[in-house]
Amino acid sequence: MTAVAPTAPEPTRPPSAEPRRAAVSRQARWQLRLHRPALWIWAGLVLVLSAALLWLSGPLTEAAAAAWRQYDACGMNTRCTYDQPAILLYKDVYQYLTYAVFAVPFLVAAWAGATLTGRELETGTARLAWTQSVSPARWLAVELAVPAALVTVGAGLLGGLHHVAWTSGRGHIDTAKSWYDPATFLTGGPVIVALALVGLAAGALAGLAWRRALPALLTSVLVTAGAFGALNLARPYLWPSATRVSGLGPGAPAGGGLGVDEGVITSSGARHPLPECGAGQAHCQAAYDKIHAVSYYRDYHPFSHYWALQLTSAAVALVFGGVLVLIAFRLLKRRTGGVRTQEKSAA
Repeated sequence: MTAVAPTAPEPTRPPSAEPRRAAVSRQARWQLRLHRPALWIWAGLVLVLSAALLWLSGPLTEAAAAAWRQYDACGMNTRCTYDQPAILLYKDVYQYLTYAVFAVPFLVAAWAGATLTGRELETGTARLAWTQSVSPARWLAVELAVPAALVTVGAGLLGGLHHVAWTSGRGHIDTAKSWYDPATFLTGGPVIVALALVGLAAGALAGLAWRRALPALLTSVLVTAGAFGALNLARPYLWPSATRVSGLGPGAPAGGGLGVDEGVITSSGARHPLPECGAGQAHCQAAYDKIHAVSYYRDYHPFSHYWALQLTSAAVALVFGGVLVLIAFRLLKRRTGGVRTQEKSAA
């Protein structure tokens, strides 16, 4: 008679793992259903703006560039005609579309503050979710993760198409915006994606802090506006600048691009601010002689620094957004300690 060798028991998952995973998946589906109108509006906004940006980068740019070639060929001939409406149409459409893309982070912030967390806490929907095997931390993680994915895709598409539209006109349209124009720079690359995520984080935090829709909406928009302003002020200093030295004479310090600093260099090699009388004017010679100025200098960012400044600006914005998310989780943990205790005792 042979004995049957005992078989090792199969490893089992913790009993709470599968229900929690199902609860998180259920919450994500519920979130998409709950915010379906906002989802459709976001998709429609992205599609409309994308189509308009493609129109701008294609037919509008070609027509405006042809009109500028006609204008340049006219020279001093006052009777020469050119397609001025095409130039004006391109200018207006570019301006309006730039403002529209620029407004995306503010729209995300307003929605996140008023609806994503503010309204759910105000109406008790969030507390109901916490009783459905979803901890407050998991609830907030899902609340942020799903919109963040949609915002990243949509804002990334708009930022990329805006950059294509601007690139199409660069060098072909005389009145095209410079690469360092604040609105053009902030909407034409990964920076707009990072700022949209900052708006999402600001809205989530404001909703948790106020637990009311309207104050959270206003706070999130103000925080996002502050992030825009601070990033624009810090932009020239986020990457090492180039320096151009030019001789004293008529005009100002040479060097195009995004300016950082300028002035004069003295005979000792020291830097000195430009005299208040102006640069290169005859009556300023005495002021130059007084400080022993020998040349101008200008610290600036040329166009070759464009992507470096884009990436560093986006990184700074993402760090700020990450700090807002961390504060949101800390605030939620402090305010829902009792909820977790009740869940553990019920288990």
